[in-house]
Amino acid sequence: MNLKVNGEVRNLGEIDPLTPLLWALRDELGLVGAKFGCGISQCGACTVLVDGQAVKSCSYPVSAVGEGQVTTIEGLANGDGELNAVQQAWVDLDVAQCGYCQAGQIMAAEALLRTNSNPGDDDIDQAMASNLCRCGTYIRIREAVKMAAAVRHTAEAADAAE
Repeated sequence: MNLKVNGEVRNLGEIDPLTPLLWALRDELGLVGAKFGCGISQCGACTVLVDGQAVKSCSYPVSAVGEGQVTTIEGLANGDGELNAVQQAWVDLDVAQCGYCQAGQIMAAEALLRTNSNPGDDDIDQAMASNLCRCGTYIRIREAVKMAAAVRHTAEAADAAE
């Protein structure tokens, strides 16, 4: 079975099609950014993007990806290692405390910003509601999403002016 991950086609060999995507990513491909939290799609630590949509990979069968594109936290940064706007906002605002849930938080935020480039507090809270943070950094998460949105708007305006 082949899987498109972070822009590359990767071979998973003879993997059981019902294997959760999380385990295919972690155990077969060595992409360990997505974490196992609950195993029942309730905490969001395992969030990745499939065709730009946030999915809980702990209960998402690898076969459900089909021809889709999987993006993990490892695939967000530019090829030169420059963090994307969401990742950089997380760093700039010191969002993470323990950090365990943060890859999933960042991926959920990225999915939100791909569909809503200027989210308000309610939009952010709703989009991030299924991603739990035991450290309670929700206020910083909300501010980081807003910062990333502002950075993207500034970059888009600069590109349009060129």
